[in-house]
Amino acid sequence: MGEARDQVTDPSKDESKGPSTGRALDKTEPDLARTARLLASASRARMLKALSDGRPLAVTVLAAEAGVSVPTASVHLAHLAEAGLVRAEHSGRHRYFRLDGPDVAAALEALAVIAPPDPTPVTTLRAHSRHNALRRSRTCYDHLAGSLGVAIMCAFLDQGLLRRGQSEPAPDRSDQPGSYGREATYDLTAAGTERFAAFGIDMGELARGRRPLVRYCVDWSERRHHLAGALGAALATRFFDLDWLRYGISPRVVHLTDTGRCGVADTFAVEIVN
Repeated sequence: MGEARDQVTDPSKDESKGPSTGRALDKTEPDLARTARLLASASRARMLKALSDGRPLAVTVLAAEAGVSVPTASVHLAHLAEAGLVRAEHSGRHRYFRLDGPDVAAALEALAVIAPPDPTPVTTLRAHSRHNALRRSRTCYDHLAGSLGVAIMCAFLDQGLLRRGQSEPAPDRSDQPGSYGREATYDLTAAGTERFAAFGIDMGELARGRRPLVRYCVDWSERRHHLAGALGAALATRFFDLDWLRYGISPRVVHLTDTGRCGVADTFAVEIVN
């Protein structure tokens, strides 16, 4: 279905020349147009969304997600890999693809905030259930998102584990959607360091890493912030290790287990009601 609408062309061939004056484009600036052309394909966009949970997926899975044949999916993935958005991994005779890093996932999440709703009608119970599951709890590359991720972020702020800082005082914006930019910064507190260390996260190792410790994403479904960065990734990993979280059947979807529901309530005072 998607294959009939998407022509598999090389996006780098389009508009690759400079302005009509013949002057070469300034190569020191990012080529936003090329990336935009890649994302303009519905099939490529669906594959990137499927890869946003950070796990490597086989070409056959990505083809099914995009609604195209495996050969067509392979061509799309080759273009995405050439642009540095995905990378291939080999395991024996099998080849898998994953996003090239957390920055790609963050960019996709940011685009989702400003993108209009998908006009495709939800006509089946399965599609409706998947849509609800994505909004409830999903992974955004390697950290938690959806209403679960937002609820946990709010709890950390309420309990003083994270502290929100602003360059200047701002009026109450609790009824307004979150956004990127200079709206907010978040810092880990001493109480947070102690609590997360007690939870089994090696805070010293995180501090020594090159990745920023605390970052945020604007959650596209909740329009509020969820925790990203090294701490967000470590927290999600710990949830999986404790069997608090399990992956769902669909890419990106995760489910909080009964153990996890009790765990987040006892450890972080987050009450999750389905």
